[in-house]
Amino acid sequence: MLCTRCRIRTAVTDDGLCTFCSGTRPPLPDHLAPAEAGPGGWGVGDWPRSPIGLSWAVTALLGAVIATDLAAIGTGLHLRNMWQGGADAADTAAQGSRLRWADQLHDVTTDVQASVFLVTGVLFILWFHRTRRNAEVFDPSVQRMGPGWAVGGWFVPVANFWFPYRVADGIWTGSAPVSPEGGRVAVPRALLNFWWGLWVASVLADQITDRRTGSLAGPDGLGLVAAADALEIIAAVVALLFVRALTRMQVERAAQPPPFPPRRSRALIGDSRSEVTLFGHSAQYAIDRGRRR
Repeated sequence: MLCTRCRIRTAVTDDGLCTFCSGTRPPLPDHLAPAEAGPGGWGVGDWPRSPIGLSWAVTALLGAVIATDLAAIGTGLHLRNMWQGGADAADTAAQGSRLRWADQLHDVTTDVQASVFLVTGVLFILWFHRTRRNAEVFDPSVQRMGPGWAVGGWFVPVANFWFPYRVADGIWTGSAPVSPEGGRVAVPRALLNFWWGLWVASVLADQITDRRTGSLAGPDGLGLVAAADALEIIAAVVALLFVRALTRMQVERAAQPPPFPPRRSRALIGDSRSEVTLFGHSAQYAIDRGRRR
């Protein structure tokens, strides 16, 4: 007789329900219990997902950020020189036309610069969240903030100067390679700290520039903007190195015979060895497979 509720499993109770529908299913053995999730827990899969494609997209866009910053510096300094030259020379129609053209060119460049920066930020956060999910699979014990903070941490006022770094620190630690003895290999944090320090400095420089340029008209304001753009270029270069380094760490970690067990979302029985390909690398993983209980 089938269960009167699900019509799939065999009824075992007097009222015609199966063990699932009646809630009388016995507890699972300890070795078959689902793995506990780390902080947050949503969006975390059984196996790491490759961050390589996103990392290449972010790398290309960071290169575009550098290029647009250089263009903005060039057009800004050109406009500054035009203003200074116009102040010294006679006010002619030709000089005014060249000044308007330089001003329009600088406006277009800064609009493109802002658009490229916005797209880069979106792709970077997607890549950042992917690496956080992978770190949860590699080693959930060192993750101090949940995967959701890999996205939300960037948008919390004041806390966005600290929360993303805490997430990145957990990703960096969890993605470190494992020694043959099973211990975690220490990876220097200089690049991580340098990246975050430059990012914070760049954000603060942009905020200061936005406030000061309102009171500094003409060449002085353009010089301050150019200095902020130069700092952003340095931050983008270090961010590019950070993205490539962390992606490489996760690829190497995924290629190792795992110290991490597969995270199970349902109970499986039986045991066998199966070859699993991750990020383009082949490795032997012991996995449980069989029928659902």
